[in-house]
Amino acid sequence: MVSKNKTGQVILNIIFILLTIAALAPFLLLLSSSLSSEEALAQYGYTFWPKSWPKSWSFGAYAYLFKSSMKIVRGYGITILVTLIGTLASVTMTIMFAYPLSRKELPFRYGFSFFVFFTMLFNGGLVPTYMMYTQTFHIKNTLWALVVPSLLMSGFYVIMMRSFFTANIPDALVEAARIDGAGEYTILWKIVLPLSKPMMATISLMAGLGYWNDWMNSMYYVTDEKLYSIQAILNTIITNIQFLTSGQSSAVSAVDVAKLPSVSARMAIAVIGILPVLCIYPFFQKYFVKGIVVGGVKG
Repeated sequence: MVSKNKTGQVILNIIFILLTIAALAPFLLLLSSSLSSEEALAQYGYTFWPKSWPKSWSFGAYAYLFKSSMKIVRGYGITILVTLIGTLASVTMTIMFAYPLSRKELPFRYGFSFFVFFTMLFNGGLVPTYMMYTQTFHIKNTLWALVVPSLLMSGFYVIMMRSFFTANIPDALVEAARIDGAGEYTILWKIVLPLSKPMMATISLMAGLGYWNDWMNSMYYVTDEKLYSIQAILNTIITNIQFLTSGQSSAVSAVDVAKLPSVSARMAIAVIGILPVLCIYPFFQKYFVKGIVVGGVKG
């Protein structure tokens, strides 16, 4: 019996090791390609370990990107600020909406829940949304243009948080707090939220990733380059490289175009964009997994 258990454990360990390798392989290939010269990529394609090493290794892509180092640093600053403000606002609004929906004594709570669900199916469309934010709220070329549209509130997050409150916060605990004289805000901040850390961490991570990876808001609502997020700046660099290598520009010679790190630059841009997320995710991993498991939609 013990031998069978050990065999099963070994098989599970092997499976998880293979899954880990499969998850890490794309990033390793991405990193290796970003450190390869254009000639090596053209000759050998994408490889985990560049052939003719170390001659084929090159930091040309990163050197090209960091010629605009001030733009990239400013873009990182804008993105970090927007991510912090947006994530905090998103989680706060989600909690303030989801907690009342989880209380059975709230009138018309099923109607409000349907309203939240309905917003996940339909929206007003791109043109009306753009006109509303630019002509009514006048947020164009402001930081709020990177915070509010499309990302500030999500019906999916509200439903997840409501389901967590309903399934994991006992009614008896809330009633006991009320008997002791606690108000709704006291119950929320001192009882409910301390028990909801896994779900709060999960929603924070998901909302933060949404803000970090967003470049559509910059494209729609921002024309001032000083307010570009890091993703928008990197997207602009890719567009510029494609324009130069297409031969449509007479400002550069054929020799200069040949030296542009077009393929490796794309890989380097991806590395720069996801590296901070890879560094932060391990600290949230246990909360993220637990929050997803216990926050499944019920009832």
